[in-house]
Amino acid sequence: MTAVAKLATRMSVHEFLGWEPRDGLRYELVDGQPRAMAPASTVHGYLQSELGRLIGNHLREHRPGCHVITNPGVVPNLPSAHNFRIPDLGVTCAPVTPGQASMPDPVLLVEILSPSNQSDSWSNVWAYTSISSLQEILVLDSTSMSAGILQRTPEGAWPKEPAPLSDGRLMLSSIGFGVSLAALYGPIGIVA
Repeated sequence: MTAVAKLATRMSVHEFLGWEPRDGLRYELVDGQPRAMAPASTVHGYLQSELGRLIGNHLREHRPGCHVITNPGVVPNLPSAHNFRIPDLGVTCAPVTPGQASMPDPVLLVEILSPSNQSDSWSNVWAYTSISSLQEILVLDSTSMSAGILQRTPEGAWPKEPAPLSDGRLMLSSIGFGVSLAALYGPIGIVA
C-alpha cells in the first residue's frame, strides 16, 4: 500500500506540511489530495535554473527587496485550507523569513510544461489566478522554444488564454525583466 493510499480522504494544508510520506517522492496538495510530482527532465531543470539565475541577477541589481525562489509552496485561495501548490519558480517582494512554509505574496509564478505534467501544470496555473498579490504567470514549454504570459488586468481580471510572445522576447512587467527566448533556449539546442 502506498503512502498516499493510507491517507484520510481530504487533507488540510496543516496536515500536509506535517506529513512525511517516506516513499522518496515530492508532493503538492491539490484539493485535499497529495499529488506526486515527477522528477524534472534535464531541459526542464535547465530552464528552471537558468531563468531563476537570470531573474535573480536582475532582482539583485534592480529590485533588491524582491527574491526569486525555486519550487516555492504557494497557497491559492480556492480553497486555501486544502491546496498547497508548487510552481517551478516564484518571485515575491515581501520579506522572506526562516520557517516560512509558503511563499508570501507572490507577484510572479512560473510553470514549465513537460509532456508528463501538462494537465497538472495547467491546473496549477488556473489555481494561481486566485492569489490576490499575483500579477503575472509565465508558462514555458520544455519541448519547444515557446512561452505564454498571463497578466492580471488593472481591474483584477485574468485573460482566458496566455498571450503568446510575438517577437520572441520574454517581457515580465511584474518585475521589469526581459530576455529573448533564443538566449534562454539556445544554449540547450532548442531553436525556433
